[in-house]
Amino acid sequence: MQSKENKVDQEKIKEAVRMILEAIGEDPNREGLVETPDRIARLYEEICEGMWQESSEVLDKTFTVKDAEMLLEKDITFYSMCEHHMLPFFGKVHIAYIPNGKVVGLSKLARTVEVFARRLQLQEQMTVQIADAIMEELKPEGVMVMCEAEHTCMTMRGVRKPGTITTNIVTRGVFKDNEMLQNTFFQMLKG
Repeated sequence: MQSKENKVDQEKIKEAVRMILEAIGEDPNREGLVETPDRIARLYEEICEGMWQESSEVLDKTFTVKDAEMLLEKDITFYSMCEHHMLPFFGKVHIAYIPNGKVVGLSKLARTVEVFARRLQLQEQMTVQIADAIMEELKPEGVMVMCEAEHTCMTMRGVRKPGTITTNIVTRGVFKDNEMLQNTFFQMLKG
């Protein structure tokens, strides 16, 4: 991993893109492609910026609350890159947690999703990372995270089944074995 100061080696990416263009029979010097290596280098710096961010920096500001029950933030849109094929996957994350005296600003949950989505990733791993970060930083009674995504590595290549959605769920704390809390989560998602 590069240091925080030198996030991406732009020159290596540009050279790699030129090599890929040549390998597929393209001319990297033709008008439509001459700036492509630079565009791709800047693209990767942006879409992989989560590699240089820590969720603890996002979740560090909390507010004291009394008697708070389940909080749900749903339909958090994300875009990520599959680490197996380096193709996009995208969808929505839904996060519920039961505070233990502290809550975080609502935008911070969406920012936490971004920290983990903006790196080469696996959907299952990303969902676990989001849940674990919330448990570690907020220390709630429990958290439940659901991720729904379409993977272009499956929809535009290989089996080619566009519209296929992959869903996974991670539960921590009081959500782990509490069917009633899990059902409340699903009912809130419908509402």
